[in-house]
Order: sequence, then structure tokens, then C-alpha cells
Amino acid sequence: MTETLDDASLLRYSRQILLPEIDLAGQEKLLHSRVLIIGLGGLGCPAAQYLAAAGIGQLTLCDGDQIESSNLQRQILYREEDAGRSKANVARERLLALNPQIRVSAWTEHAQAESLGIALETHDLVLDCTDNFQSRHLINRACRAARKPLISAAAIRWEGQISVFDFRQTDTACYACLYPEESTDSTEDSCSRNGVLGPVLGILGSMQAVEAIRLLSGHDSPLSGQLMLLDALHWQWRQVQLRRDPACEVCA
Repeated sequence: MTETLDDASLLRYSRQILLPEIDLAGQEKLLHSRVLIIGLGGLGCPAAQYLAAAGIGQLTLCDGDQIESSNLQRQILYREEDAGRSKANVARERLLALNPQIRVSAWTEHAQAESLGIALETHDLVLDCTDNFQSRHLINRACRAARKPLISAAAIRWEGQISVFDFRQTDTACYACLYPEESTDSTEDSCSRNGVLGPVLGILGSMQAVEAIRLLSGHDSPLSGQLMLLDALHWQWRQVQLRRDPACEVCA
């Protein structure tokens, strides 16, 4: 990986550099940014590809699962011959093939509180691409404690949501303000029970990448403190303001 934008990099990222909101200064910031992506499934696959292509200097891919045939309908980094292999390792190979100018590391286990806290010391931003409330609450607590921005998304059936929790701001709501920890349990809806349309995950994962690029290039997110809801069956979007819960166990 190059530490500055050489001629090859300027050519590679030229269409992005032309955007006045990014320009050379923003592209340099992306080059020196470190992003932790937790979950390399239907959300993490498109998000990781767009961030790799955009020139994020360091991507860390965290997922303890192996690839199964049922993943292939929506997890677009993987192929039939990858079944049984580590998602994080295969994703790393594919992202480096896409952009050999960046660094990509594979974390082939599920994030735990202690290891996540250590990892956040060296990363600038987190994408929560997981598929269960337990992981989302763990990530939310860790990001708030470390004051690192968190971009969270989820999808099921034809529906999805995305929000940005910019914990660099002391007054922002957290994920537990939206979904209190005591109200979520193992009976939650899941894709394995209810199904999900692959492109819906692609839309939301791509939006996570947009918000990561926006924040890392030095801009505030219009989704900070907001929850955006997608109903792809009827093509309806809604946006709801999030407020801090004065009784929240995490951020009150």
C-alpha cells in the first residue's frame, strides 16, 4: 500500500477526487483511515467492496462463520467453491484482488467485548453488518465507550433500516435508545426464519459505505441521530429522528 497518492492512485480514484466534497484532501484522509467491518454477510459484502474500491487504507474484516450454500443468494463476495471456508479469509482475498493498493486483515472469530475494545483503539470507524441483537448491542457499547462512529444497518424480508451513531458527539443517541437491551431476546426475527431479498441488503450495505466515506473524508452525516427505514416492496422510505433515552442503560 502507498502512503501518499501516487500517479496510479490519482488515476484510480480520479472520478471520486473530482467530487468537491472529497477532492485530494478527502482522498488522502481515506487512504489513512482504518475501518472495522463486523459481519461479512449480506450487508458486509457490498459495503466492504465499495470501501475497498474507494481506497480506504485499512479494512479489518471480522466474522467467525464459514460460507454455506444458503449464503450465496445475497453474500456476493462468495462463490460455490468457497463453501466451508472462512468468510473473513475469502473476503480478504477478493478485496485484495479488487484493490491491491490497500491493506486488508481477516479476524476469523466473532467479536467479544474485550477483543473489540482493543480493536477499536486502532480503528476510526465501525460498520455493524451483523444479524442479531446480541452482537449489535455489544458493538454499540464498545463504540460508545471508545467514542468511535458506528454505522448500523439491518434487513429482513423486503424491509431494512440504517442509522449513524456518531459517538464523537457527546449528546448522540445510541442503539440501545432505539432498541433497549432488555427488550431484545433470542426470539427475534431472522432471515433464516423469515427470508430476505438479497438486493435489499445490497442497497443498505452500499449506504453504509456511503456514510463511511462521508464521515472519513471529514463531513457530518445527515443520518446521524436519524433512523432511515426502507420498504422495498412498496418503494417507500421513512426517516425518524432518534432521541436519547434518559433511562438508557448504555448512554444515560
